[in-house]
Amino acid sequence: MARCWAQQLWSAHFGRYIHPFLHSSLLLCLICLPAEPLPWDGDTSGGPGQACSRDLEDVCGVCAGNGSSCELVSGTVSHPVLPTGYYKILNVPRGARRIKILETRKSRNYLALRTHSGESVINGAWVIDRPGQIHAAGTILTYKRPNEIRSRAGESITAPGPTNQELDLYVIFQQPDISVYYEYVLRKDQTSTLSGTLPLIERRGNGVTGVHPNQVLSDPTTPQPLPPYSWVAMTTTPCSATCGTGRHQVLFSCVETATHTTVPEDLCNHTPRPAPKEQDCQSPICPAFWDVGEWSECSRNCGAGVQHRQVLCRQTRGRHGNSTVTVAMDLCKDTEMPETTAHCQLKICSEWQVHSEWTQCAVPCGVGQRWREVVCVDALGDVVPDDDCNLQLRPAHLLNCDMGACTRAWFSSPWSDRCSADCGEGKRSRSVVCLMNHAGSLPLDGCNDVRPEELMACNLGACTERLEWYTGPWGQCSSECGKGSQSRGVVCLHYSNSQLEVTSDTNCSHLPRPPDFQSCHLKNCSPQWYITDWSPCSRSCGGGYRVREVRCLGDDLSPSQDCDLALTPARRDECNVHICVPEIVLL
Repeated sequence: MARCWAQQLWSAHFGRYIHPFLHSSLLLCLICLPAEPLPWDGDTSGGPGQACSRDLEDVCGVCAGNGSSCELVSGTVSHPVLPTGYYKILNVPRGARRIKILETRKSRNYLALRTHSGESVINGAWVIDRPGQIHAAGTILTYKRPNEIRSRAGESITAPGPTNQELDLYVIFQQPDISVYYEYVLRKDQTSTLSGTLPLIERRGNGVTGVHPNQVLSDPTTPQPLPPYSWVAMTTTPCSATCGTGRHQVLFSCVETATHTTVPEDLCNHTPRPAPKEQDCQSPICPAFWDVGEWSECSRNCGAGVQHRQVLCRQTRGRHGNSTVTVAMDLCKDTEMPETTAHCQLKICSEWQVHSEWTQCAVPCGVGQRWREVVCVDALGDVVPDDDCNLQLRPAHLLNCDMGACTRAWFSSPWSDRCSADCGEGKRSRSVVCLMNHAGSLPLDGCNDVRPEELMACNLGACTERLEWYTGPWGQCSSECGKGSQSRGVVCLHYSNSQLEVTSDTNCSHLPRPPDFQSCHLKNCSPQWYITDWSPCSRSCGGGYRVREVRCLGDDLSPSQDCDLALTPARRDECNVHICVPEIVLL
């Protein structure tokens, strides 16, 4: 059984009154299979309220059903022009399954959805949501908005259902010729309330509410004669597609019933004028066209390069021109094929510049090098990293130079001012080295001449009595690791006639005394355990206990976790374990 009707479309903006005279067309087709008893009519084992496995339900949720109790509701809503804003075009009833709502062609319009209670679900309050999945009305709604340049698909909203509340579908009108296809599945026992889910015409100015076409008037008791004038389909609007399959509206005119002659419309006021009906219309096959992709990146970061793009020959196919396919290039031969390759240049390449003259040779004799400054400069004259220039074209910045053969000679420093002995015989010293023209030192046997003396005798006169501090070697460090201390012996010596004698430190008090104590550090300590003193015993007799703190500290005395747990000192110890002796009180 199939039931089809045409009805006036109503529209509404969020929070505003319905426009009373806005006309659009809605083609609604209810297609259902022959009615059969529901599965639970004769068997209560799988009826409503009974548990049913998900995979045993049919498309409309009937347990162990075969689809005979399902009904498909589908249609296309279209209108050429609407004022900009939100307009309600459809109610999706509670319990709907396999919901599919989509634009039949790509446009700048947006689909919007909200619950019957007014809560926004998709694209509400003038905020366009990102495509994706939204949990609402007891199901998962998938919102898609193709954004590819070559895509011809419009927006879509799909959901598996079932919905647990009514949903209102709106269109945010921005571009003429809206066209929205919809379909969903209901159980037949739910379609009895379908008329309540469709948009109705409301005229608030005179208080008259339009009657939904689903409502059937009572049959008259006696036959009525045919009216002399009636509405008849006479003309159509232009096809919505200039090529391929499109849609147009069938318009009704008032005619004389007997002669089918067009007469003034007021002669048909006894019956409402039918809404325009939509039908498919055929136009010539759409010509193929060149579809160009985006340009690729330039092949070079600077200087002349090339970039490419894809060019395909495509043709619009399908109903309402809602799909395109790639076809043979020959079908586009009537128009010039766009370029697939183009020259490009992102910026002028940087270049090498020499910023200094050659320096003098780095050596006075022999083979050395000299250098100059070579930098990479961009188009603005700024110095940039060398990688911005072609490294293979970089001018030389180092150059070998030959200053001739080097000669060898002995060089010596001045004699030291001090004698090695404060009195009596001593020595003065100097350094001697073999050099090549001051270019570098050679092994001492590199010079053929006799090597100059490095020591010379000196005598500051006969020794007399004197006092001086004498220091011994430093002792061992007090700690094997970490911070420790060490000491050495310091004594005052009396020197007389080549004899040394220890004397009182006060005799050398006029001389600076060398230190006899200093800190030392052999190596870093590994973490080790630190402990405090034991606390007092908890009991004076009869067995008590005492406690102390134990911590693992590193070399810098900071807390550590690296101490050997096997060596952890005890934190608690028994004490005063002797038996308590009662005190004897003498009276």
